[in-house]
Amino acid sequence: MAGPAVSQQHPVELSEDQRFTARVARLVMISAVALGVIWVLAAATDGVAGWILILLFAGWLAMPSLLAVSLIRPKTRYLLVVPAGLVTVGLTGICLTALPSSGAGRIGWPLLTTGILLGASLGGWFWYRWVPVPSVFAAPFSPGRWLLVTLHAGLVIAGAALVAVGLVE
Repeated sequence: MAGPAVSQQHPVELSEDQRFTARVARLVMISAVALGVIWVLAAATDGVAGWILILLFAGWLAMPSLLAVSLIRPKTRYLLVVPAGLVTVGLTGICLTALPSSGAGRIGWPLLTTGILLGASLGGWFWYRWVPVPSVFAAPFSPGRWLLVTLHAGLVIAGAALVAVGLVE
């Protein structure tokens, strides 16, 4: 039995294709706001080490900056692994060293971290093609891909909301 067709072509996400420009421009704004919220939540959480705040701050500055530059030079999108890595390591650090002992933040930080890990994994899969992409997910605006992106965003938003609730409990 044959498996689903797999896309091996050069991904539109790394090209100068104008159809993708609006998405990248939107990601500039989304990443600037979302990563800023994450940094503020981390800074307000007891026990978060300075190195974690530095990683999260650097990721917050680098992600929207690189995305903005990539509107002119799409090849710079390869560098997005750097801010994604900074934020992932920072959030993992919170989960390992500063997770609240109780309350909504105890659930929120791992949920938020899972959402960011999912987003970084989707970027590696769809944008960099680290693993072959089935044709059902190959198109940047396909329903299957939007479902996965919605799951990523939902985890991040739910996690951030729980962390915020935990800060006022």
